[in-house]
This record gives sequence, structure tokens and C-alpha cells, in this order.
Amino acid sequence: GIDPDRLREEKERQLTIDLGFAWLTLPNGETVGVVDVPGHEDFIENMLAGVGGIDVAVLVIAADEGIMPQTREHFAIIDLLAIPRLVVALTKVDAVEDPEWLELVELDVQDFLAASRFADAPLIPVSAHSGAGLERLLATLEDLLDDLTAAESSGQPRLPIDRVFTLSGFGTVVTGTLLDGHLKVGDTVEIQPGGLQARIRGLQTHNEPVEVAVPGSRTAVNLTGVEKRDIDRGYVLGQPGSIIPSQLLDVELIYLGDAPRPLKHNAEVKVFVGTSEALGRVRLLDDDALLPGMASWAQLDLDESVPALRGQRFIIRFPSPPATIGGGVVLDTAPGRKWRRRRPDVMARFERLARGTPFDLVSETLIQARQPLSVSDVARRTRLPPGQIADLSGGDSLLRYEDWLVHAQTLGSFEQDVQRLLHSYHEANPLHAGMHASSLRSKLRLDPGAFDVVITLLLDAGVVQRSGKDQLHLPSFSVRFSRAQQASVDRILAAFRDQPYTPPSAKDTLAELGNDLYEALLDRGELVPVNADVVLSAAVYDEWVRYARAQLESGNPLKVSTFRDIFATTRKYALAFLEHLEAYKLTRRVDDEHVANLDDWSRLPYYSADEG
Repeated sequence: GIDPDRLREEKERQLTIDLGFAWLTLPNGETVGVVDVPGHEDFIENMLAGVGGIDVAVLVIAADEGIMPQTREHFAIIDLLAIPRLVVALTKVDAVEDPEWLELVELDVQDFLAASRFADAPLIPVSAHSGAGLERLLATLEDLLDDLTAAESSGQPRLPIDRVFTLSGFGTVVTGTLLDGHLKVGDTVEIQPGGLQARIRGLQTHNEPVEVAVPGSRTAVNLTGVEKRDIDRGYVLGQPGSIIPSQLLDVELIYLGDAPRPLKHNAEVKVFVGTSEALGRVRLLDDDALLPGMASWAQLDLDESVPALRGQRFIIRFPSPPATIGGGVVLDTAPGRKWRRRRPDVMARFERLARGTPFDLVSETLIQARQPLSVSDVARRTRLPPGQIADLSGGDSLLRYEDWLVHAQTLGSFEQDVQRLLHSYHEANPLHAGMHASSLRSKLRLDPGAFDVVITLLLDAGVVQRSGKDQLHLPSFSVRFSRAQQASVDRILAAFRDQPYTPPSAKDTLAELGNDLYEALLDRGELVPVNADVVLSAAVYDEWVRYARAQLESGNPLKVSTFRDIFATTRKYALAFLEHLEAYKLTRRVDDEHVANLDDWSRLPYYSADEG
């Protein structure tokens, strides 16, 4: 009862041109979505945008015409996309008066299916005019859908967009088939490529408002925060950070047996993945050309980014003259490089990605990433359930720290880099206790989370050691003063011991030590700078912090005069210290009192809350 043709030209020509959408109720009461795709050969590329998320294909063949060239092309696409189930609807049986002709067409279709994985697909003669066979077709659809096992959800929604429009009073609406996860009203989502952020204002399934859209449903999403002009068919909606577009895809490629000519290395093709399409070139990794019917490992080098996922099926076509020539499965969306051709190690890598165990897949993903990855990121790249990844036993090769994984090979590479960088730093800065962690992280080009994983594992292995709170050094390194330098250090530290609460100023200390020795004592934590003019010994600094913390946690404010009297210091030192606490937002000033503000004492760079 639904006419999915919505374009004026479609109605005038009585020909489906673009994707149409409808739904129907099966005998068991279940509602299923229908994607009506054009059959005409001129509109195959529109058809390709609609078939990526379907569970059952209804291959429509007219009984008065039989199998047509476009039938074969559609069937090849259905097979390449690994659509799970197929039923053949032999239509217009009422237009065939000769029973023998109808029998010949049925035999021809059965022979056509025999050499494929759909050899046992049901074939149902139907008539739209008389209704003959339609009840059987619906019952067959019900059986085929019941027979399908639901895929395990990754929990990350993914909606390839096949239509974008605006509604007066509502704004931007996108539609597609929700392939994974759930979408909820109010969710923040990201649209790739482009990284557009939006919020879900409303959801509809089969023209009915819903609060939550579930996997497999045809879904219309009303978005706020984006304009229609910013989105197009081929974009994908998902959780922020869950989909990363790529211009280089590692793939397993199948070249169709009826392709019109050999496929040469670097041949230009059109690539269709999900609802996206892009021009690109096929890099054959083990052949100079593929003959029809062959398969190969390859890279698709695209002219623009597409939001593909590992395990997703794709189709390739010659741009001119247009023809569907093959397809396959995406093995890696982030290879990071163009592979050298005819390399046994590259071939072995592709084999592991395509045929390996979950352990092989996770290992290969971590090796290729060349840095630690969170379990959720590994799940996104491999499309394995996070629980399965977390349960993998890695022996000596998969190393874990909290919710992160790193391959031992990658950690070994970082170990060499860290040793080299620290060795160079020690040679250039012999009086510094170590390199600041932030500087080392910058040189390793790691984000904070991944850097923490690397350094924690290297600390546990004894490869590096930590000095103070934020400096790293090699175990073999220690600051060694010359006899003259040691004499200067001894004199200044003695002065700090003799006058613990009114020690030498920063200016006097610098004059005695010189900049390198002064920085060395700060690095070692023996002296603590409070402000530009006040320096304390580590012992006094800890004593004052412990006192201030105890007072504040007891509800007592701090006052300069009280602090000065208790420690027999001067206003200069008492005020400098209390302003130091205020600078780190541990206190705030109310008149002449300093009251508690934040309770995070780890903010102080020279104080350990645990030790305190």
C-alpha cells in the first residue's frame, strides 16, 4: 500500500530512479523495512547506495522477459556484498499465457542460481495485479528472517546516510538503516567525513516517533546543529570518535568472472562502500593485472575520504564505460602507508587480517598502530566485541595496562627511542636529574594516555626511573658534582639548615650556585621555589604544606600573622607561601584570611599528597 517512488520523473516514466522506502507487516505481526532500489542499468549506482544494510534480497524477475543483463549485475552485487538470504519473485505470471514458457523461465532461473551460494533460494511466482503468490512470498520472507542470527552489537551506532532533507519547523533530517548500536533522542552524534557534531532532536521508524532506534531499523533522524547543505548521501552518523574516514583501504578483492577486461595495477575505478562512493585506484599487491575470476590482496587509494569500517563489503566499477567488475571486504581502514608490492611479509599480514584468529587480528592492529590503543579503539578498528578483546590472553606479546593494550614489538621500539632520547639529554644536561615527562612525550609524539602506558610499562621493567614528580632518567645516570660544585652545594644547604624559616633568597642562592647548580637542586627536590624571590628547603616546604593542609581540613583559615608567629618567620616568607597555595587554587582569600578552596593537594608540583 506504499508507493516508494517519490520523484516526479519516476511517476511520469513509471520507472524507479532513486532509492525508495516502505515497510510491511509480516504474517507474524513483525514490521520490516523495505528498500526499493532501481533495476534499470542506468541507475545501478543509486541501487548500490541502498543495499548495504539489508538482510534479505528479493530479486525480481519478470516472467515475460526472463533473466536480463541487469539481473545478472544485481545478482553479482548481492553476492559480493554477502547479503545473507535471497528469494526470487517471478513477477507478471499473469502476463504469460503459455505454461511451458513459464516453466522454461523457472528452469532458467534455477540454472542461473545453481552455481552460486543461493542455489537453494526459494523461487515464487507472483502477480501484483491478481495477488497470486503474495501470501506465500510474505510467509517466505518471514521464514528467511526468522532463520537469521542477529549479529553481536558493538554498542556503537552506525547509520550510513542515504537521504538528506529538511522539514519546515523541524530542520535537517537524515535517513538510513541503523546497522549497529542504538540511537536515543538527545544523543550527541558525529557525522563523517567532516566530523560534524549534532544532537538528535527526534527519531522516527516507519513514520512513527520513537525514543530509541534499534539495529536493523529504517531510521529518520532529526538533527540540530547541522545544515542540510553540510551533509550528503554517503556520510555516516555515529558516536563521536567512533568512525574515522580514510583514503587508503587494505582489501581482499574479488574480480568478477564476466568482467569485460583484465584489471591492471593502478587502474582507475569507482568504489562503493556503504552509501558512499569515491573515485580511486586499485593497487594490486601481488599481480600486475587480474584476469576475470581472480582474487587478490589490494589497496584502494581513493581521491577522497570515505567512512569505511573493517569487515565492510564494497563494490568496484569501471567509470567508463560503466560496469560492475568486482568487490570484496575491507581488511584495514588505517594501514598508514602504501605497501611495497610482492613482499612475502605484506602478503602474510593480509592473510592474518583476513583469516586469522581474534588474537592475530588484535596483534596485527596493535603492530600497525605503532602505539598503545584503548580496548574501545581496538574494538572500533577490528570490529571485535570489547569483551572478547579484554579476555584475550597475550602471553608476552600483548601487554596490558588498565584499559590499554600495546604490542611487545611496539613497546620495544619505544624503549629504544626513550633510551636514545634520555642518553642524549643526560649528555647535554649532566646536572639535571632527568628529562621532564612532558618534553619526552612531545618527542615521542604520543597523546597523554598512550604515553602513560609506555612509561608505566618501562618503569615496571626498570628501563627508566623517575626523579621527583615529573622527571625521567636512565637507571645508570646520576647527577655528579665536581669538588668545587659540591662545596657550593654544601655551603648553600647548610645556610638553609641554619635558617630554615628565613633562608637565603632565590637571588642569593643563584649567586652562590649559578644557574646549572641551582636547577640541579630544584630537579633533585632539595630546594623548592615558592615564588620568584622565595626558596625553601624540601623539609620546610613539606612541613608548611602539612600544617596548612591540617588547618584547612579542620575548617581553620590561614592568616599571614598566625603563620609568621608559629614558624618564627617573617611576613615576606609567610605571605609568599600562602599566595603560593592560592596560585594553585588550594585556597582563596577572604579579607585577610586564606580559606579552603580545592582539596586536590596533588596540584602542588613539589609535594606528594600520598607522602604527606
